[in-house]
Amino acid sequence: MKTLYRDKFQSVNDIKSRLESADYICSEQIATCVYIAHHLQKPVMVEGPAGVGKTELAKTTARILDVPLVRLQCYEGLDEAKALYEWKYAKQLLYTQLLKDKLGELLDGATDLRQSMDRIHDHEDLFFSESFLEPRPLYQALHHDTGCVLLIDEVDKSDHEFEAFLLEVLSDFQVSIPELGTIAARVKPLVFLTSNNSRELSDALKRRCLHLYVPYPDEKLESRILATRVPELSEQLRKEIVSFVQSVRELDLKKVPSISETIDWAKTLVLLHSEALDAALVRQTLNVLLKFETDIEAMREHTMTFINKAHKRSAG
Repeated sequence: MKTLYRDKFQSVNDIKSRLESADYICSEQIATCVYIAHHLQKPVMVEGPAGVGKTELAKTTARILDVPLVRLQCYEGLDEAKALYEWKYAKQLLYTQLLKDKLGELLDGATDLRQSMDRIHDHEDLFFSESFLEPRPLYQALHHDTGCVLLIDEVDKSDHEFEAFLLEVLSDFQVSIPELGTIAARVKPLVFLTSNNSRELSDALKRRCLHLYVPYPDEKLESRILATRVPELSEQLRKEIVSFVQSVRELDLKKVPSISETIDWAKTLVLLHSEALDAALVRQTLNVLLKFETDIEAMREHTMTFINKAHKRSAG
């Protein structure tokens, strides 16, 4: 088994600067974790609230490594067949019909029953070969000659049985297929698993991974992200948006706005030609920032307070 891109990342700062060049602004902690995972060839379990950039981290890493991204989206009921491989039953059925039509030619010259059975068995082996196999994401990731980034997204939504199945993949980078035997990775993929903490994951799965928690960004980091993702935003409005969102996150809401909502709200305000936050504008666009009506209602009494605070922050 070949080693994955051993010399691609030279240092933590190299990773951080290359991620930033691909418009992914990250903390020192994130860059350090990716550097360690890359050199130790360990999977990374990326946890944190929805919308903080967990999936985007895997996508951007694939881009800067210039390798394919293979994504497995997890959900309740996901099983080995959907994640690893399925047999092409229609193709197998067609092959069976062809074999039946050619049976006479196949057995021509066979002198006894044993010889006839040996010839049939040779064709049965072909029946369960890679030619009749439909590769799914995990199988695809193991077969990339140049390596890849494997993203196992929202693994906490899968069942415990599927989680147990992943253990062999993550520890040995191989899978066992009854009809074909053990399939090992040609090049070890760089693996990211994401979780929104909807359920507790097993110790066995966590033990095989490096742990990375991505929180909501602080004010300085969020401002840098907005400057990169929404460059047409004025400096004053950017400061006001960041201050306002940081204040909103302190409330007890059903769904606290993440960085993805901040970016969407900033783009909305640019689209509406806004120069500064005002009460009417904020109330009209709160549905972009907040996703539940109860949260929007809870915000109304704080709107002016947060706007005034944002104006003072931007002026200072």
